[in-house]
Amino acid sequence: MPKTTMRASLLSLAMASLWASVSPAAQAQSLTELYESARAYDATFQSARLQYDANVARADQARANILPSAALVGTVSRTDLDITPPPSAALNRAYSGQSATLTASQPLYRPANWAAYAQGKQQLEVARAQLDSAEQDLIVRTSQAYFDVLASQDSLTFVKAQKAAVAEQLASARRNFEVGTATITDTREAQARYDLVLAQEIAADNDVRIKKIALDQLVGKPDAQPRGLAAPLVLPPLEPAEVNSWVQKTDTHPGVRQAQSNLEIARLEVERAQAGHKPTLDLTASYAAGRNPNGTASSLTSSRTTNTAVGLALNVPLFSGFATQNRIRETLALGERAQSDLEGARRSIAQNTRTAFFGVLSGQGQVKALEAAELSSQSALDANKLGYQVGVRINIDVLNSQSQLFQTKRDLARARYDVLVGGLRLRQASGSLAASDLQAVNALLGR
Repeated sequence: MPKTTMRASLLSLAMASLWASVSPAAQAQSLTELYESARAYDATFQSARLQYDANVARADQARANILPSAALVGTVSRTDLDITPPPSAALNRAYSGQSATLTASQPLYRPANWAAYAQGKQQLEVARAQLDSAEQDLIVRTSQAYFDVLASQDSLTFVKAQKAAVAEQLASARRNFEVGTATITDTREAQARYDLVLAQEIAADNDVRIKKIALDQLVGKPDAQPRGLAAPLVLPPLEPAEVNSWVQKTDTHPGVRQAQSNLEIARLEVERAQAGHKPTLDLTASYAAGRNPNGTASSLTSSRTTNTAVGLALNVPLFSGFATQNRIRETLALGERAQSDLEGARRSIAQNTRTAFFGVLSGQGQVKALEAAELSSQSALDANKLGYQVGVRINIDVLNSQSQLFQTKRDLARARYDVLVGGLRLRQASGSLAASDLQAVNALLGR
C-alpha cells in the first residue's frame, strides 16, 4: 500500500474510532438548532428577558400620573349618646350613620408628570437595548461553545492519528534494530514520543469531555452533538471589506442606544426639576351621600344628605428652601455626565469594532498560511521518511516531522473556527449581530 494512502487510512480510522464512541441514538445538531435550544434554556438570557418584562411594566407605571384617578370611601358608624346635664333628667340614646364619598381627579397641567411619562418611554428603549445585548451575547456564547467542542474533537482525532503514526514508526525502529540496520537509540526515541502522545491523548480526551459538558449546560441537552464543518471548506470573505463601513454600523449598537436613551432621560429629568417652579392645575370632582336613620346628636328625625362638587385645584409653589434650584443644578450635572457617557460608549464601541475587524483579517491570513504550512509539513514528512529509509535521516527527524504535521493540522482547524466565531464577534462589536447571521455559518456545516 502506498504510504500516502496508509496515512490517510490511519487518519480515517482514528476519526472513525472517535465518532464510534458517540451514542448511536445521538443525532448531530446544527448551530441554529442548538442556539434555539440555548435561547429557551439558558438562565442568563432568561433572566435578561424577564428583566425586560419587568422594565416594560415599570415604564407603563409612569403613564398613571397623567391619567384620571378615582377613589370610593364608605363609612358605617354607631354612636351611643349619654348626656347628664344637671339638674334635668339624663338623656341616653343611640343612633347610626352611613356615608359614601366618590372622588375623581384629572391632571390638567403637570409638567413634571409629563416629563416622567416621557422618561418611561425612554426607559423602555433602555430595556430593549439591554435585551438585544443579552441576545447577541447568547449567540456568541453558543457559537463559541459549539466550535470549542469541534476543536477539541479535532485535537483528539489528530492525536489518535499521530499515535497511530508514531506506533508505526516505533514498530519500524524495532524491526530495523532487530536486523541490525538501526541503533537502540531510534527505538528509545520512538518509545519516548509514543509515551508523550499517549499523555496528550488523555488530555485531549478530557478536554472533549469538558467542552461537551459546557455545551450541554448551555443548550440544555444531555448529549449535544455539533455537526462538523463540511470538507473542503472555503471560508467566506469578510464583507464589507473596509473597517470604516463596520464602524458606521455602530450607531445602532445596543450600548450606543442605551447611552442615547440615558441622555434623553437625563434631559427629561432636568425638565422635571424645573417643573418645581411651575404651578399645577387639576380638575376635581366629588359626590358624597350620607344617611342617618336614627337621627343625629341634634335631631331625633332620620335624614339623608348628598353633596356634589366640581372644581379646579391650582397649586402655585412659592418657596421650598432652595431645594428646587439645587435639584436643577444636580440634574444639569447628571445630564453632562450622560453626554460624556454617550461619547465614551461610541469611542469604545468603535475601537472594539476595529479590533474585531482586524482580528478577523488576521485570522483569515493565518488560515491561508497554515494551509500552506500543512502542505509543506506533509512534504517534509514524506521527505524525512524517504531519507530515513535510505539512511540519510534518523528516526527523530521523522518523529519531529510527524509532530509538526499534526500540530499544523490542529492549529489550522482551530484557526478556521476562530475566524467563524470572530466574524460573529465582529458583528456583535458593531451591534449588527442577529440570529439570522447564524444561517451563513450553518451553511458551512456538513450534513
